[in-house]
Amino acid sequence: MPRPVPHVPRSANAVEQPSDPKEWINVLAEVPLFSSLSTRHLRHVAALAKIRRFHDGAVMMRAGDAGDAMYVLLDGRATARVSRGRAVGIEMGAFVGELALLDDGPRTATVVANGPVIALSVTRAGFRKLLRSEPSIAVAIAEELARRLRTARTIA
Repeated sequence: MPRPVPHVPRSANAVEQPSDPKEWINVLAEVPLFSSLSTRHLRHVAALAKIRRFHDGAVMMRAGDAGDAMYVLLDGRATARVSRGRAVGIEMGAFVGELALLDDGPRTATVVANGPVIALSVTRAGFRKLLRSEPSIAVAIAEELARRLRTARTIA
């Protein structure tokens, strides 16, 4: 069941708008990469967030391109397709591109908007600056990544 997200005002010409960080703390807390962060740390991450709008058919990210931001879908749907793989639907509340916050590796999937999409965006540049100023966020994320890696090895 989709969870409610804060109201996003519509603006016909706006591609990116600053957001009120307080509104996005709960949304970001649902992203596994951020799930172990304290409310204070989530507030710092939310302060980096911007609203991005994508029109129907817009490529949100392309496999092989350098990644520079992650997106949390606030409204709308998208499709992710990995090279030679099947298409996977992305619904409201889902997130894509979170690895771009951690390294400058290439995107692993192409994501295309299916109709209008409103997404919360966090860029790598801002996130890296935050990690340098708040090392405890980096530690919490490293711990989360270690848990995920350990789980993946157990399942495989």
